[in-house]
Amino acid sequence: MSKNMRLVFALVLAASPASALDIVETARYDLNRPASLDYDPTFCGLWIANEGPEVILVTLEGDELRRFGSDLSRIKAITLEGDNLLVADGFGGFQRLTKSGEPLAAPFKMPGGWADTEGLAIAEDGKIIAVEDDPERLSWLTPDGTPTRVIDTTTLTPPIFEAQGIARDPRTGHLLIVDDFEGSNSLYEFDADGALLGSVSLLEYGIDPEGIALRPGSNQLFIAFDQGAQIVSFDYTPTLPDGTDSLAAGADCMLF
Repeated sequence: MSKNMRLVFALVLAASPASALDIVETARYDLNRPASLDYDPTFCGLWIANEGPEVILVTLEGDELRRFGSDLSRIKAITLEGDNLLVADGFGGFQRLTKSGEPLAAPFKMPGGWADTEGLAIAEDGKIIAVEDDPERLSWLTPDGTPTRVIDTTTLTPPIFEAQGIARDPRTGHLLIVDDFEGSNSLYEFDADGALLGSVSLLEYGIDPEGIALRPGSNQLFIAFDQGAQIVSFDYTPTLPDGTDSLAAGADCMLF
């Protein structure tokens, strides 16, 4: 979606009542310590970081397809960046990898050297969007890791004290963020500029949400819960202005 179209969408959303953010559970499966997720339409699967030394690619049923490491000591957050992967160690370090595990360059650090990065997404303009814990921040970074905008998530209404995962809907630019059990154990939806649109408690689905991924081609959402070590899938309804048609399908499985 172009910048002008996002602006029109935001103005319409602000000017009229919106349909509420809503999720309906569809399935779940066990997976050891899933901490960060992203959906890959090429493989119709999920890339997963579990705070260990490797990333894992699994099918939507949880069957493992690939596994490899990086030059970081651990991998705490992961996202697709074009046709490649961007991973972070939660200590301020990042690295870009191919989907076969080859490093595209050496690891790089954020200025200042520290960022407890919990989740990653990529904006339309190529900026990195990160949620961080200790301190609690929603940050926009240049591709080399330089911050261009930072929101203290504890100052939001309601505040987010333990943001753990983030996904971006490419159709609207909306950001979906999960707050873990030390916070509110909830899912939050923000517009592309970081304004809160809605929230949903996740307590009935699981405890301690850690990662989130979106499959826009089917309005499907995946949330990883630390307690119980499960990934739960949902039918997802985003916040939209009244009278707006359903969003067009986004990137979906290229294997079919």
